[in-house]
Amino acid sequence: MSKIEECERQLFLKQLQINRLLDITQAINNNVKAEGLFDMYKSFLSWELGVRKLALFIPDIGSWHCVVYEGIGRDDLEHGGMHTLFASFGNTLTKLEKNKHPFAQLFDMVIPVFHKEKPIAYAFIGGYDASDFSKVQLITTITNITAVAIENKRLFKRQIEQERFNHEMTLAGEMQRALVPDKLPKNGMFEVSAIYKPHFGVGGDYFDCFSYSPDRYLFIVADIAGKGLAAALLMANFQANLHAIVRRATTPEEFIRQLNKAVWRVTKSERYITAFIADIDTQTRQFRYINAGHMPPILINKGKTQLLEKGCTILGFFESLPTLELGEMTIDDEALLLIFTDGITDVRNPIGADFNENLVVDFMEDNKDLTVRRFNEKLMERLTDFKGSEEYPDDITVLTTRFFKK
Repeated sequence: MSKIEECERQLFLKQLQINRLLDITQAINNNVKAEGLFDMYKSFLSWELGVRKLALFIPDIGSWHCVVYEGIGRDDLEHGGMHTLFASFGNTLTKLEKNKHPFAQLFDMVIPVFHKEKPIAYAFIGGYDASDFSKVQLITTITNITAVAIENKRLFKRQIEQERFNHEMTLAGEMQRALVPDKLPKNGMFEVSAIYKPHFGVGGDYFDCFSYSPDRYLFIVADIAGKGLAAALLMANFQANLHAIVRRATTPEEFIRQLNKAVWRVTKSERYITAFIADIDTQTRQFRYINAGHMPPILINKGKTQLLEKGCTILGFFESLPTLELGEMTIDDEALLLIFTDGITDVRNPIGADFNENLVVDFMEDNKDLTVRRFNEKLMERLTDFKGSEEYPDDITVLTTRFFKK
């Protein structure tokens, strides 16, 4: 073959390579699926560039996954210590003749592909003409183009999934807010105000206050174990059961036992609910309550401060409640009742101290003469000052009730 013929052949091969490179670039622009890009990458390196051994790895849920291989067996991909091998490479092309790892010994070089100091691919190449520098450059270029395209697809897919998740969470939050009251009772006997701050926009706290018979009002604050969408779904189920059971139960004890069974049927002990449930008779002013493993509410009645602790265990943990004690009293004077979730006492300041129960009692005693609305506003101001630069760690729900003198 003459020199002219050899030059023409080389020129023809280069033109084929350039055309193939343009094909891959066009495929990326046309958003060809990852599998199609892998096939084109493999074909380009093995057929157009004469690479006899090839293995391309990309990250997949905390590990490296081989998406293209040629000239090696599937068993060759099962070598141990691959994570350590990859971590030993820098961010530039590396020759492997001195690497002792059995997988590395199958190849001549590795091409790491990095994005913002993070590895997004490793291409192991073997059985090629290492003296042809232009070919090495072309292999490196096409590897980088392909790896970046795949990474962009992965990031775009994650972005779409995140946007879908955010949309679903927004809808769930709107549905959940529809389950809690936007207006609370105010009459000649008592006035109620609430704070409701889900930690993630969708939470597991629940509160309500409503009349369920001509003379009785129910007060409830509940905290579903966990956060986010699962807790919110359980809260919706709990709310539906609560409203159904309270209107047919004849006693508070029967009500709480039926409510516990309803929760247990759904959770089978895998999740549970703490709750404080109370009612008051507007004629006799008899106040009854059951504390189901909840933070003890604080009642200031006739100048005395007490914690409302009588009740039972958490709801949903046992099919049948093992013990149950009803709390009862008469409220015929000025009184202030604070029911809250542990999102209040979990608040921490910058030195790690909690806004503990004693601080809640102190705050309540210092501000017991405020209106319930102003009381809640000042409580949030106090919590904000206390936590400083720290974040709120949990959902926060407060139900504050002022009972007026008979």
